[in-house]
Amino acid sequence: MDYICGRNRPHTPMESTAPQTEFVRFTTKSLLGWGIVVLLYCLLVINLVGFRWDQLLLILVCVGSYFGNAATRKFFLSMALFAIYWVVFDSMKAYPNYLFRDVNIEQLYLFEKSLFGLDLGGKTVTLNEYFNSLSIPFLDVLCGLFYLCWVPVPMLFTGYLYWKDKRYLVYFASCFILLNILGFSIWYLYPAAPPWYVAEHGFVEKFAVPGSSAGLAKFDQFFGISLFAGIYEKSSNVFAAIPSLHSAYPVLLVGFAWILKWRRALIGFSTIMLGIWFAAIYTSHHYTVDVILGAFCGLTALLLFWKLVLKWGPLKRAMDRYVKLL
Repeated sequence: MDYICGRNRPHTPMESTAPQTEFVRFTTKSLLGWGIVVLLYCLLVINLVGFRWDQLLLILVCVGSYFGNAATRKFFLSMALFAIYWVVFDSMKAYPNYLFRDVNIEQLYLFEKSLFGLDLGGKTVTLNEYFNSLSIPFLDVLCGLFYLCWVPVPMLFTGYLYWKDKRYLVYFASCFILLNILGFSIWYLYPAAPPWYVAEHGFVEKFAVPGSSAGLAKFDQFFGISLFAGIYEKSSNVFAAIPSLHSAYPVLLVGFAWILKWRRALIGFSTIMLGIWFAAIYTSHHYTVDVILGAFCGLTALLLFWKLVLKWGPLKRAMDRYVKLL
């Protein structure tokens, strides 16, 4: 427990202790390996989800950084798990969860109302419905800004760890992947419609419905842009309300800031966490239940990682080897 709380945490220097080797830009093995990976990826997306410009950008960034120079290659390796996450998340469009189990629409709505319902004009409504009845531009903008922190802030934190503590970079990225394994698994075990779906379509199953920016559309309207509209029209899964991974990711940030005893980061990440939790409900992207379960998933991932993963010899040694590559 002392180790989790940050006491007696082993110090990891900024510089890698691994022997420095000469950078070799091209080898037959690396060219062949990347050629196969890119070819398979292109075939996968073309046949399953359709090829888009952002997928091409991912290929260019990954290949360019790997073959650029020694520094860009190490930085690519530090962010590689996030690239894998993005590919898996994007590929979920090919096999949506509603093909595997019935979607929970009315059941979840009624459960949310029974726990957190409010009286509005003599009618019991959810918190989402209550907030939809309001018009507060300040909150519209603030919630949009918080929601934009979803994945960018974890990635920026990883980038900072690249310079500050590479061992904890690998730990954080690995814990991030573990969290997504938990979250994606629950998405497929319990497909659930978000609040905005009920508001727009009622309790009828409509599998062809595209993603919606919901309450975040007010952010777009305020600035006269289509930022969130563009993001959510590419949504990999409409019926992925439980758990809210938007609510889970900042729990990892808070957990690692606490473990590392970074007080300022802890305050900042805690603020972002609370802001995202509120924004998820305010913008009708998640019920309160979704947010609570998302936070619980984040905490579960932290405990599993520190209590089990780091104590399993093969995985621990694999992470040690990965640190040396950085």
